[in-house]
Amino acid sequence: LKKQATQAKIAKEVAAAAKVAEAKVASDLVTFKANAKKYEEEYKAADQALIDNRRKAKADGGFYVPPQPKVALVIRILGTIGVSPKAKKVMRLFRLRQLHNATFVRLNEATIRMLRLIEPYVTYGYPTRQTIEKLVYKRGFAKLNKQRIPIADNSVIQEGLGEYGINCTADLIHEIVTVGPSFKQANNFLWPFKLNNPKGGFSSKTKMLHYLEGGEAGARAEEINKFVKKML
Repeated sequence: LKKQATQAKIAKEVAAAAKVAEAKVASDLVTFKANAKKYEEEYKAADQALIDNRRKAKADGGFYVPPQPKVALVIRILGTIGVSPKAKKVMRLFRLRQLHNATFVRLNEATIRMLRLIEPYVTYGYPTRQTIEKLVYKRGFAKLNKQRIPIADNSVIQEGLGEYGINCTADLIHEIVTVGPSFKQANNFLWPFKLNNPKGGFSSKTKMLHYLEGGEAGARAEEINKFVKKML
C-alpha cells in the first residue's frame, strides 16, 4: 500500500509538471509570435525610412549617405599553408579555424584593421537581413556546453541565451541584425557556419587575387550576399 501511495504521488507530480510545461510552451509561443511581428514592423519601418530619406535627398538635389554597416560576414576561403602567425591569430579570434567557415564580426576600428590583415585568406562584406536569416535557419548550430547542437527548436536558444532576453530565433536574428547589446553573447552562441564550396568552384588563377582585381579574396561589400547564396 505504501508503495502504491508513493507511485500515485509521483504520477501526480509528473502530471502536474507536464501541465505546467505545456502551459509554458503555449505562453512562450504567444510571446515569440508577438516578438517576430514586432521585429517585422521594425524592419519595415527602417526600410521605409531609408527609401524616404533617399527620395528627400534626391528632391533636394543632394545625395543620401546611409549609415555605416555595423556587422560583417567573414568567410575563410584559403587553408593554412603560408598563413602568417599574425593572420592565424586573427582568424582564431574570429573563429575561422576551417576552410569555408563563416562568422559575423562587429565592425569597429580594431576589427576593420584585423580584417585588412587577413584579407588574402578571407572574403567579407555586409550581409542583408535575408542572408542572416538564411544562415541561421539553414546552417545554424548552437554552442552549448562546448558542443555543437542543432537549433531544432527555441528551447535550445532559451537555454543558451535566455538570461540575455534572447529566447527564440526571431530574437537571435534581431540581435545580430541590429548589433544589439548582447551581440557578443548571441554571436558566440552560434557555432561558426560550415558552408559548401561555391557552385562552380573557385578559379585557381584568380582565387588568390583581391576581389577588386577580379579575384575572390578581400572586401566585397553587398556582393557577399550573392556569394553566400552559392555556398548554401
